[in-house]
Amino acid sequence: MSAEIFVIRPEPGLSATVEAARSMGLTVAGHPLAGVEPVAWQASSRVDFDALLLGSANAVRHAGPILAEWRGYAVHAVGEATADAARKAGLSIASVGQGHLQPVLDRLAGGGSMRLLRLTGEAHVQVVPPANVSIETRVVYRVVHWPMPAGLAARIARGGIVLLHSAEAARHFARECDRLDIAREGITLAALAPRIAAAAGQGWRRVETAAMPSDRALLALLLDICH
Repeated sequence: MSAEIFVIRPEPGLSATVEAARSMGLTVAGHPLAGVEPVAWQASSRVDFDALLLGSANAVRHAGPILAEWRGYAVHAVGEATADAARKAGLSIASVGQGHLQPVLDRLAGGGSMRLLRLTGEAHVQVVPPANVSIETRVVYRVVHWPMPAGLAARIARGGIVLLHSAEAARHFARECDRLDIAREGITLAALAPRIAAAAGQGWRRVETAAMPSDRALLALLLDICH
């Protein structure tokens, strides 16, 4: 019997990953181990900034009605999914990265002085802006992790492949396996990026990382693992 494949990211990303996987002929099971909730925030005046910096589509989804005040504003987005969410919110796309935020900033080096407002989650990747760029950060959402249900724990304990889309999810999944005494040796991890794989720790049957930090690349990796 082939190994079960589990997607544990929050919605709506979970459904998108499950649908994309199934379109590729993969049988996957979606079991979110976290949810995303908004955090109240206040922004300075639009005139204080030249553009928005977005590292996740969740920043757009959960920024609330305040974001409407920024319609038409330029956005530097971490990747295509985030850029697409920004477009739908009426924002203008200035640049799009390939899944990592630091290179997005690096490309702004050497230009004129620029002030960015970063909308992000409570747990976020630290970045180093170039000398000509200043960043003000506002937390607009948080990820709330949930205990692994007994039924899911029993299935994972029999072995399988788990997709990891964030370092937070990787750490939480590892803690839940340890709490529930699920042997790591029987589980294969497919991670979106090296830092996510590292966050899961050691002792797994196999740990693989996508060639690019995108869902498409992660699912391509999954195909390689399965075949």
